[in-house]
Amino acid sequence: MRFVPIKSSAQQEILAIHRVRERLVRVKTALTNEIRGLLLEQGITIPQGVSKFEQFLANLLDPEIEELSPLFKGLLGELVEEFKLAKGRVKRLEERLQRLGKEDKAVQRLMTIPGVGPIGASALVGSIGDIRQFKNGRELSAWLGLVPRQHSTGGKPRLLGISKRGDLYLRTLLIHGARAVIRWISQREKPVSSLEKWVLDIIERRGINRAIVALANKIGRMIWALLAKEENYRMHATV
Repeated sequence: MRFVPIKSSAQQEILAIHRVRERLVRVKTALTNEIRGLLLEQGITIPQGVSKFEQFLANLLDPEIEELSPLFKGLLGELVEEFKLAKGRVKRLEERLQRLGKEDKAVQRLMTIPGVGPIGASALVGSIGDIRQFKNGRELSAWLGLVPRQHSTGGKPRLLGISKRGDLYLRTLLIHGARAVIRWISQREKPVSSLEKWVLDIIERRGINRAIVALANKIGRMIWALLAKEENYRMHATV
């Protein structure tokens, strides 16, 4: 049984910012879905993407556009203002996390890993605490819920899907980071590092979704190595 590690005041403050940000992101997503649903009932479809979403609504709320009734426009305008308010608060919290990350060497160290930005690095440092509580990188990945569950019978081990134990927020950040790395790798003409070659091999054999989870698992192991050894990430070129 792994108990919750004691956190310093600085770590608790960082995690408090992340919790508020997480709630505001959920609010922003809920508002987006609500606006889309209300407009679909009016027979209006909004293009995918945040930038297109905001531009489309700005054009729709133009006083010269009479596609919607004044009553519905007023309601839609209130929802758009609420969305912009939540978006602005999320941006200010992320800027605060970036400033805090510049003052923390551990956060700066994790940001050298592909797929780990200031948001993910600060959340990981604040949540993990003392890295010495984990014996190796696999223990940290298991704590994050990124290792496969096992079912063994008759001496025949069988690997299932990932356990999904631990902090959902941290796991989500790592999955999104791994997805961004794979998108970046797929745009290259050929791999330039052993990590990129490893990722492309998994995509070819098991598909992109499994490759994303596998890369997130590997990133978790890298995080342990960098924090335990107090080193920065070094990319190994392909032979």
